[in-house]
Amino acid sequence: MQRPHYSNIPPAHSPPLHHPVPQHVSTVPQLRSPPPPAPQPQQSGYGYPQQQQGAGGGYMQPAFGGFMNDSTAQMGFQVGKSAVMAGQEYVEQNLNRYVSMSVLKHYFNVSNSYVVNKMYLVLFPWRHRPWSRQQRMSSNGQDGYFLPPREDINSPDMYIPVMAFVTYILVSTLIAGLRGAFRPELLGVTATAAFVVVFVEILALKLGCYLLSISNESQLLDLIAYSGYKFIGVIVTLVVSEVVNRGGGAGGWVGWTVFAYTFLANAFFLLRSLKYVLLPEDSPHSAGGAMHTVARSQRTRRTQFLFIYSYIVQLVFMWALSRQETGPKVIRA
Repeated sequence: MQRPHYSNIPPAHSPPLHHPVPQHVSTVPQLRSPPPPAPQPQQSGYGYPQQQQGAGGGYMQPAFGGFMNDSTAQMGFQVGKSAVMAGQEYVEQNLNRYVSMSVLKHYFNVSNSYVVNKMYLVLFPWRHRPWSRQQRMSSNGQDGYFLPPREDINSPDMYIPVMAFVTYILVSTLIAGLRGAFRPELLGVTATAAFVVVFVEILALKLGCYLLSISNESQLLDLIAYSGYKFIGVIVTLVVSEVVNRGGGAGGWVGWTVFAYTFLANAFFLLRSLKYVLLPEDSPHSAGGAMHTVARSQRTRRTQFLFIYSYIVQLVFMWALSRQETGPKVIRA
């Protein structure tokens, strides 16, 4: 039995399709977060600006999620600030027992032009005039005080000696590294050796000043400053010798020539500069307002002591510092 075949003949007129149309129109509200409350005007002690209203009426979130506006955080910051200030005050009070901070700041009152001119004076002191330090009278017209280094090229400072001390340590270890003889403990060894040289030199100077009855209000700080100028000549000797000798050290005729010149220049500089400390002139308007009178025999002994310190003592110490950079040689198998 066969099924009848039906052909898929579309109807002549198809009914139109109709989409459902809503009969009641409802408006769905747009959900928005409420604006944050306006922050109270507070002044932050740590440099964080208050958040301002952004463009388009929007608001920016406060820094650190509002952590800076927390009362507990503000209290912690205040406690930390008070602790730091108390520690600083404690250090200043204990340090003032040994040295006055105002006097110490005097030795670091330098300028760029002073540093350049002072280093030039230490290396080329031959034609410099005058060597006396400049003074300024106080308001009462009787007491006088020395000008700071910024205003007087002949005034001793501590900026150049400290920087030269650190530079000497770095240059010595750098040269040892270029030779393949660098060790981590070489920094400490070089710094200790340089410190011992300065300490022994200051101790010898203080002993000589005590035996010769030399007194000065700022004598110790002046002597410390003058003892550090030798590092300039030592650094020049090390660098020039290393460049010319190509790793041969400070030996050879070039190294000894540079060393001899820097030693003589430093000795001449100290001989002229320390004259006002060891051989004060008879002046009623000297710093401190006291008249210094030195007998002829005492003046002769002071002159001899100044010569020994400027030439013999400096020769020994500068030679020791110049040889410090050699270090142990690397033994190759």
